[in-house]
Amino acid sequence: MTIQNIFHLEGKVALVTGASSGLGRHFIKTLSSAGAEVILASRNTKKLQSLKDELKHKSHVINLNVNLNESVMQLMNEIERKKLKVDILVNNAGISDPKKFKELTEESWLNIIETNLNGAYRVAKVIADLMLKQGDGGSIINIASILGIRVGLNLTSYAAAKAALIQLTKSMALELARSNIRVNAIAPGYIRTDINKDFFKTKKGKEYIQSIPMNRLGLEKELDGPLLLLASNASSFITGSTIVVDGGHLVNPL
Repeated sequence: MTIQNIFHLEGKVALVTGASSGLGRHFIKTLSSAGAEVILASRNTKKLQSLKDELKHKSHVINLNVNLNESVMQLMNEIERKKLKVDILVNNAGISDPKKFKELTEESWLNIIETNLNGAYRVAKVIADLMLKQGDGGSIINIASILGIRVGLNLTSYAAAKAALIQLTKSMALELARSNIRVNAIAPGYIRTDINKDFFKTKKGKEYIQSIPMNRLGLEKELDGPLLLLASNASSFITGSTIVVDGGHLVNPL
């Protein structure tokens, strides 16, 4: 390994959930550009196929609903059928449903927990089992949020799920370390995506931006460094960590 190729992923296979849009779409492009063979997984296979057509390296499209055990099992069946060896998992699938706590319904609460926590657990469990069977270690990267570390208004269920995901990351890291399976998290702050760009043009959105010490939104490409660090052998002695990418948001006392 040299400085020039320390983040290269040639010969590795990376699975990304929630890959059809937002950060997941960007993660697929980044991992593929670094040389990885990628597995695009989400419910929207039409968008996945369109993304697949843009990639230069080998890739696979698999339908996945992280909320359903049978869908996760079908994912594993497809991986086995294609004889793929998964080295990297980016557990990215997630949703948000902003509501004041006093207006939060049980249905909304359970929906967020089901996707953002239980879904991440389901995929991490089967992929960790696969990595153990493969016997060559691996890297699991859970996409958390700064709201798993500090709270924000109207995001009770989202913050609770992301906080639990960070603890899940640490627990998995502790138990899987001796099998050379590294488990880490990335906690993005406010990152501009096609999904949220219109909101951040509003008065409320601009107020959020003013709370960031760097006084701007993060860019998707500014997650590339942490992603490639954790996905590659450059992080071979890093596990149980959460890398915060937030423009100083967490250190702002306001």
